[in-house]
Amino acid sequence: MVEIVLWVAIGLLVLGMIGSVLPLVPSGLLSLAGVWIYALFGSEPIGPLALAVLTVTALAAAVLEQLGGPIAAKLSGSSNRVMVAATLGGVVLMFVLGPIGIIVGVVGVVFALELWEGTAADTAARRSLYTAAGILASSVVQLLLTFSILALFVLVVVIL
Repeated sequence: MVEIVLWVAIGLLVLGMIGSVLPLVPSGLLSLAGVWIYALFGSEPIGPLALAVLTVTALAAAVLEQLGGPIAAKLSGSSNRVMVAATLGGVVLMFVLGPIGIIVGVVGVVFALELWEGTAADTAARRSLYTAAGILASSVVQLLLTFSILALFVLVVVIL
């Protein structure tokens, strides 16, 4: 039973890493599930400090996964309204166009609303490109976070 719990936890952590680069796969939540399944049902205690660090890191990855693009839009100078609309546009177009819809939705909404609000076309395009870069950067950061969760988990549970 214990071996099965360990392998399920590691499997979820690996899926979390894979999910950080694949749309629609909740990387942070998969990593969080892996950590907590082992914390609740595993044979070796993780320890409160390690468990807290793993939990906070997984929650950070989950939040970043949802808000990376819109936060990049906001940092590029877009309004709060554009940021919220970009988030909703990404979610809606995800169901229409699949995984690519997230990127198209967020970037397209930023560009369209910036133009609608009277922003110059070159500024709207720049903000859209920053948003696209933010989406890609958030995937890289998610990958690093989920990898660090897996590495710390293996260090604490398997090696130590």
